[in-house]
Amino acid sequence: MSIFGHSHFGLPRMKPLSSKRSHIVSVLDIGSTKVVAMIGKLTPCKESEVLPGRTHKVEIIGIGHQRSRGVKSGVIADLDAVESVIRLAVDAAERMAGLTVDSLIVNVSAGRLSSDIYTATVDLGGQEVDESDLRKVLTAANLQSLRHDRVVLHSLPTGFSLDGERGIRDPLGMYGDLLGVDMHVVTCERPALKNLELSINRAHLSVEGMVATPYASGLAALVDDEVELGCAAIDMGGGTTTISVFAEGKLVHTDAIGIGGHHVTMDLARGLSTRIEDAERIKVVHGSSLATGADERETVSVPPIGEDDRDQPVQVSRSLVTRIVRARIEETLELIRDRIQKSGFSPIVGKRVVLTGGASQLTGLPDTARRILARNVRIGRPMGVSGLPAAAKGPAFSTAVGLMIYPQVADMESQTQAGSALLLGGGRIARVGRWIKESF
Repeated sequence: MSIFGHSHFGLPRMKPLSSKRSHIVSVLDIGSTKVVAMIGKLTPCKESEVLPGRTHKVEIIGIGHQRSRGVKSGVIADLDAVESVIRLAVDAAERMAGLTVDSLIVNVSAGRLSSDIYTATVDLGGQEVDESDLRKVLTAANLQSLRHDRVVLHSLPTGFSLDGERGIRDPLGMYGDLLGVDMHVVTCERPALKNLELSINRAHLSVEGMVATPYASGLAALVDDEVELGCAAIDMGGGTTTISVFAEGKLVHTDAIGIGGHHVTMDLARGLSTRIEDAERIKVVHGSSLATGADERETVSVPPIGEDDRDQPVQVSRSLVTRIVRARIEETLELIRDRIQKSGFSPIVGKRVVLTGGASQLTGLPDTARRILARNVRIGRPMGVSGLPAAAKGPAFSTAVGLMIYPQVADMESQTQAGSALLLGGGRIARVGRWIKESF
């Protein structure tokens, strides 16, 4: 059964986690560089002080990752290749966990993610706000966001207003004439999602939920203060770089550009005239976005492309490698800077930026990012899960870990499908969620 079949609002809504029992959650991060499958056990816990909105402890019990094939800049280019990589990754995770998986939460980087704020108001006639008013205003906001060519991935109420007074977190029971809501809606092009779903279905698996990549990596890499005060998470992947902005505990903006670490590798392969895999190795071992005095004196040996084994490697100065890397990294960061500026969320981000994703591990990157973004920068590694093998503790695994955390915050999203509960979750307005569930 297709995820697009049973509702005009797009995706299925994940069932909220029970605070009484543990759950097994399986996720799949389909990237341009690698595909990661993770199986985790979520056990209810006391809400953590450090990490926002966490209701469950996450322990990874199975993990499998494979080099990606058939994915270019987050877009599925070859269904067969992607299907076989998914099978291999899921197989490995299943063997390690000792159980089989039938449905997964998967990330979305392609399909030109877009973020819009929709505002809707309803007339209260001087009465107090009750459930039906909330439902009306959220439905009105969601209806504005419907477009036949795009699917809603996330729909998050970022704040309510009463008679023009903004910044109200929970209007239930308050009096006023006009109730307003700002709804942050993340959408994606329908064909990209269909192909993503198809590649998973062909591996005999079904999609349980879809999460925008920037939302997932932000969930894994940010701490409570950052999410509360306002912060941008920049996930630098192989084929795409995505941005998410969080404030007051919620996702308020997302964006993506089709440039990533793989473009640095291609520039090196062209500039040094060497094979792509040799360029990748040179990038990882010698690549830096910062020039140092020693660069002129040090040399890097570059294997030639030729078929002839007698061809000697060429020696180039390390400063040439740095120049090539730096040009592409600066271009990427400048694009990100301009996107944040254009989005209007620059003041909310303030001075806080967290870089994550595999390409964020490049030597010198934090310094280059500080200079270009003119903000404080730290590298974010996935937090708040146990059982990760050492190899998976780095920033390259933030998206996969974020997908694992997502079910705990899924109920913050508002959904107004017929027959499905409209949920407004997260601590302060959790009781809103409760009465809505009861009223259906």
